[in-house]
Amino acid sequence: MAQWLTGTVIENKRWNDQLFSIRVEAPPFDFIAGQFVRLGLPGAEKRIQRAYSLVNSPDDPILDFLVTAVLEGELSPRLDLLQPGDTVEVSQPPSGFFVLNEIPDGETLWLISTGTGIGPYLSMLGTELPWQRFGKIILVHGVRHVQDLCYQEHIQRWQHEHPNQLIYQPVVTREVHFGALQARIPALIASGELEQQVGVPLNQAAQVMLCGNPQMITDAKAALLAKGLDKNLRRKPGHVTVEQYWKE
Repeated sequence: MAQWLTGTVIENKRWNDQLFSIRVEAPPFDFIAGQFVRLGLPGAEKRIQRAYSLVNSPDDPILDFLVTAVLEGELSPRLDLLQPGDTVEVSQPPSGFFVLNEIPDGETLWLISTGTGIGPYLSMLGTELPWQRFGKIILVHGVRHVQDLCYQEHIQRWQHEHPNQLIYQPVVTREVHFGALQARIPALIASGELEQQVGVPLNQAAQVMLCGNPQMITDAKAALLAKGLDKNLRRKPGHVTVEQYWKE
């Protein structure tokens, strides 16, 4: 049964009208980069709760959650209104197997996401593990609008620290943006345009993580399978590891 910690909001950072990051100070706990907890607020009859990945890395004491305000959602519109000094409940223990410890070895690591699905990758990139294990890391973030390309300061810092190792590829479907591709990620995989743009082959030397819109994941898995990259399972190691990341 889950236990709950009480955290205090220290920042509600706005990325745009719908996208925001809640930063929370709470009693310390251990987790693995890529795992999630549940955030909760009191409801009329019971606690309203949803799962959110931790964006911060395990050595960062301030918890960070990337949230899209869903108009009809029960929790996200209320999280949207939180201000410094407000409290929010955080579940324990952390959960999830979308972690680098579950990923087989490879030459390249592809971190492919849409929307808030970039969150667990930011947590991973803040640790030493990916840099030690993979020669090239390709971070792909698919969004609708340029203003959804969040955490640029983090990404630019890692690019500066690992200039020959990290490749960042934005994908913006509804606007033209310099350096960004403009198509659905599965189509970019299937056509080979994604590989061509980043200059790294998507072959059996690659490990691919997918996190975000369920339809993107379904279609991207099919495109990757056509390239000979099958799903990674504990009982049968493969090349593609997925996280269904559709949260309010």
